[in-house]
Amino acid sequence: MLDIGLLVRVHVDALIVAQNHMGVCDAIRRITPVGKLAAMSAPHLPKVAGIDPEVPVSTHTSAPLTEVPGPPGPFIQDRLAGWVSDLTTLHELTERLAGTNTLDGALNELLQAGAALVGARRGLLVLEPANGEGPSATLGLGLSHAELGHIETVPRAATALGRVLDGLPDTADGVTSPDLLGEKDLDPRHREVAARLGYAASYALPLASEAAGRLGAAVWLYDEPAEPTQKQRHLAGLYARYATEHLARLVELERARADVAAVAEELLPSRLPRIPGVRLAARHRTGPRGGGDWYDALPLPDRTLGLAVGSVGGSGPSAMAAMGRLRASLRAYAVMEGEDPVAVLSDLELLLRLTEPARTATALFAYCEPAARKVVLAGAGHTPPLVLGERRCEFVETTLSAPLGMLACWEAPSVEFSPAPGETVLLYTDGLLRRTGDAMDRAFARLHSAAASVPKSDRHDPAAVADHVLRTMLPDGLDRSDSAEDVVILTAHFD
Repeated sequence: MLDIGLLVRVHVDALIVAQNHMGVCDAIRRITPVGKLAAMSAPHLPKVAGIDPEVPVSTHTSAPLTEVPGPPGPFIQDRLAGWVSDLTTLHELTERLAGTNTLDGALNELLQAGAALVGARRGLLVLEPANGEGPSATLGLGLSHAELGHIETVPRAATALGRVLDGLPDTADGVTSPDLLGEKDLDPRHREVAARLGYAASYALPLASEAAGRLGAAVWLYDEPAEPTQKQRHLAGLYARYATEHLARLVELERARADVAAVAEELLPSRLPRIPGVRLAARHRTGPRGGGDWYDALPLPDRTLGLAVGSVGGSGPSAMAAMGRLRASLRAYAVMEGEDPVAVLSDLELLLRLTEPARTATALFAYCEPAARKVVLAGAGHTPPLVLGERRCEFVETTLSAPLGMLACWEAPSVEFSPAPGETVLLYTDGLLRRTGDAMDRAFARLHSAAASVPKSDRHDPAAVADHVLRTMLPDGLDRSDSAEDVVILTAHFD
């Protein structure tokens, strides 16, 4: 990895050495005859970070000392000070980039920093891994969505950005187009778009490294004919190499998160059943490593319905696999004896204790008869449901019970209640409460307040109820994919 801080320290040390060296040279001039002084070689500083620090020396070495234009000390010091300033800026930009922990944040930071380094006002970045794996994205700096659309209508091979993305050999060090409108062989569509958007020059740079391969490319646009200086291109290249390594890590993390989310979704119902008299909706948020929160809704004989939510202890692939096994087992028990939720959970507890003795889980199963407006439920260490209607918003009083796998033999009485027409039963996992960061009593109060604040116009839509509760409980980024807690909400509206 490119260590910008080390480069800055090296240049500072070089500046100190140069200053000491100039003091010695002045002393030598005072005690050495002019002839001998002329025969001495000029000092040569080593190259640092690919920048040539060699200082031009006057060819009039045989002239008397009084004819020398002036001591070269200030010139060397100015050169070194300029290098230190440039590398300090580069160090600050890479530190800001390293502080980004999302792919979108890193891409935006890269665009802005690159524009500052090459002296451009607008830019465009395309994330397009060459191996075809991982996320892809297109971002603009100072360009609207409509303007990005205009640029995308230009044939890919006609733009410097397209040539870089295609990995052509002459684009490895970037492509400079100092006067686009002055190019005779410029593609007509490219000329039209450049004139419409008001840019006259561009500088494109690949985002590639040996380890990560080619991840994409960035191009910065100039309003007038221009091109970055050699120093600007050098600094931008150093920054781009560091940025590519950082982006490669974020792309891999994003790919892993997408895989986890895909597996988690495959382990959950692909669609919710349609039963006369009740409408369902579900919301699920998975953490970055994947967790064990799940839900289920399955039709049972005689137009009845089984609803379940649960949470397996732990996170990662192991918890996800256990969640899949637990959900599949509960479905089997619900089909055989769903009208008795206590029996369903008792069988599930026995299976968990025999097959996975080190695993614990919470679960809630409800047997619903929509025609009779009857719900019978049992819970094993799970959070109580909440009933929302025109005249009430309250938690269902369930008996205190231990999670599955905690006791030698689990059993708890069931609870029966009758939702009124137009009421919604809200089932959820404790991840909804834990993501708030509040103590559990305050989190429960927050959930009650969120449900009570659902607008009356939305109370007949179970999806709207779930969305409102989720937004109210988890505002300002709490509903994000990098949280360690899974969240499940299952709503059932009784007509």
